[in-house]
Amino acid sequence: MSDGILDEAYERLHRTGPEYRGWLSNHGPMAAEALARRGHDQGLHRWLDAYVTRLDELPRGLRPIDDWRGALGDPRRAGDWLAYFDRELRERPWREVLGTWWPRLLPGIAAGATHGVIRVGHAVRALLENDRSVPRRVELGQALGYWAARWQPVPGADRVLPTGGAVTVAGNPTDPEADDGPDVEAALAGLPRIPDREGGIRERLGRLPALDGWPEALAALRPARTPAQAEAGLTALAHQAALGYLRFGHAEPVMLVHAVTAPTAVLRTLPVLDPALWAPSLAAAWSATAAVTSVYAPPRPAAAPAVAAMTPAEVFARAARHGDAHVVKLADAVLDAHDATGDRRVLDAAGYAAQMI
Repeated sequence: MSDGILDEAYERLHRTGPEYRGWLSNHGPMAAEALARRGHDQGLHRWLDAYVTRLDELPRGLRPIDDWRGALGDPRRAGDWLAYFDRELRERPWREVLGTWWPRLLPGIAAGATHGVIRVGHAVRALLENDRSVPRRVELGQALGYWAARWQPVPGADRVLPTGGAVTVAGNPTDPEADDGPDVEAALAGLPRIPDREGGIRERLGRLPALDGWPEALAALRPARTPAQAEAGLTALAHQAALGYLRFGHAEPVMLVHAVTAPTAVLRTLPVLDPALWAPSLAAAWSATAAVTSVYAPPRPAAAPAVAAMTPAEVFARAARHGDAHVVKLADAVLDAHDATGDRRVLDAAGYAAQMI
């Protein structure tokens, strides 16, 4: 990966806002990092030439952030949040800023249809490659600012992840099954579906509290008792969500990408977090994947799609040629899942997305 090309891409993108046309997320920084990471940086500026034409300017601030709790989740303060984190990351080490804000932002993981946490995951991975890069620190600040401005809890997730800045994991430490770790596959299989499938993600998430079986399904994932269990649980969650995309992605090929990319982003961030935050991070990632699945996946799966077998490099090259940011990010995520599990079936999810999007 060429550090210079990615940093140039970030500099171009940092003149644009985190959203455009009111609610749509700016995927440019996330896709750019994935393209550069996977060896497709030579075409990155050409890709950006087309992508930036749709974006809005950087939002202006209203006033400095003084009461951060009161400003969380207020999209009108997006410019203020961007300025706040820009200052924080100029004055403090980036790992320290992330360590302070991760537990504050984690309960609002649904922010921007999970794009807040996804953008942070890409920014952290870029910084782990080169933490002396100023554009990469600026990117982390913009990612954190976007997450803060759109901060939104998953309905009912306070049972496993309280809001208000503190993070814990609910559960009975004497449960004899707890030593087995989280059972991700069974928990995903038990998720109910909302009957009214109209509207965007905000409207759909709002229907979860009235959904029969939602509280029980959300609490079905056994909490991780150790950092190792949390990491294994996140790996399993991204893996199983990718396999789920092959069964359910036909219904909402764009939105169901986030059931995979959100836990992948959390998994990428673990190495720079206090291990005490790993279990709550799994709980939050589970709530995000569960919510996206319940509001977008259909009740019944489709037949397995026919996708040409490809090597990991070929999978990503196809996504890069396709050019859609969601296809690129899903290919990037399933390559991680393949590396972690050796299950080549997950690679088919990227090819399936390229067929449908």
